Amino acid sequence: MKVLWAVPVILVLDQSSKIVVQNTMVRRESIPVLGDYFRLTYIHNPGAAFGLDLGSSLLHTLISIAALLFVGWLFFTTPRESRCLRLGLSMVVGGALGNIIDRLYLGAVVDFFDVGVGALRWPVFNVADSFVTAGIFLLAIGYLVQREKDKTSPGRRHPGGQVLEG
Repeated sequence: MKVLWAVPVILVLDQSSKIVVQNTMVRRESIPVLGDYFRLTYIHNPGAAFGLDLGSSLLHTLISIAALLFVGWLFFTTPRESRCLRLGLSMVVGGALGNIIDRLYLGAVVDFFDVGVGALRWPVFNVADSFVTAGIFLLAIGYLVQREKDKTSPGRRHPGGQVLEG
């Protein structure tokens, strides 16, 4: 449970950054930070990640809540010793909650980090998205490490299912 500290920290960072953007910028305004490479561009994203449109805002919200419940279940079924996995899941939960709050409050997600060169730009994103991405990265590392541990432990399973002697 110790890694759950990440959830409120991520929520505070995400929501406070969005409040600052909403109170200091006009929608569709773009402010260069590092020339054309990094800008703050305030938008409301009614779609999913990368601007994908799956239908109504309600559908996006319901899918987000279902995914959040699944990640929460993963967290509570992951062994406490798997700190990397549990931290990654906490980061995903914190980021998902930040974007769900936006959807419930605004019907869309506040995005503002704008990275790219000229017309080649990454979709505009926010602090919550950054933590979800970093959390998924930690999960990938954690599962790879766990897989390697399983390969070297006695009584490990062969992909065909039979127990191998170690």
